[in-house]
Amino acid sequence: MSDPTGPSALAPFAEATQANIHGSCVAMGGGALLIVGRSGSGKSALALEMMALGATLVADDRVDLTRDRAQVLASAPDPIAGLIEARGIGLLRALPSASMPLSYILDLDCTEAARMPSQAETVLLGCRLPLLGAPNAPNLAAALVQLLKAGRVPPEWPNR
Repeated sequence: MSDPTGPSALAPFAEATQANIHGSCVAMGGGALLIVGRSGSGKSALALEMMALGATLVADDRVDLTRDRAQVLASAPDPIAGLIEARGIGLLRALPSASMPLSYILDLDCTEAARMPSQAETVLLGCRLPLLGAPNAPNLAAALVQLLKAGRVPPEWPNR
């Protein structure tokens, strides 16, 4: 089990075959976003905002990760499947998504100040995955939903 507090928090799971991560995970468009960060950083709140925009809940608070060939699959531990915390309201029920392949990881402990950031990666369960920092932007949930639906433009655009 982990309690991520920055970019090195996922390092112990770089070459593991499975992990149980402290985080939230939502899915849309056939891929999932793993949201990590310290307790109280807004993981569940961001997941709820994304769900209000059409994303589905994979897991909240704890996320099971397993490697399947060249991808990392995210799922909810059975006891908490279909549950998400809303601070000040309590545990809410949600239709849980099936196991989903991770497309991106967002680390809420790493602030992203660049308007057009470089495309960073991290290794999780032996797979390279795009790693995002958290911009201080009011449209973060909407941008992440669109990212899951359609991806992003390569950094070398339009010179490609």
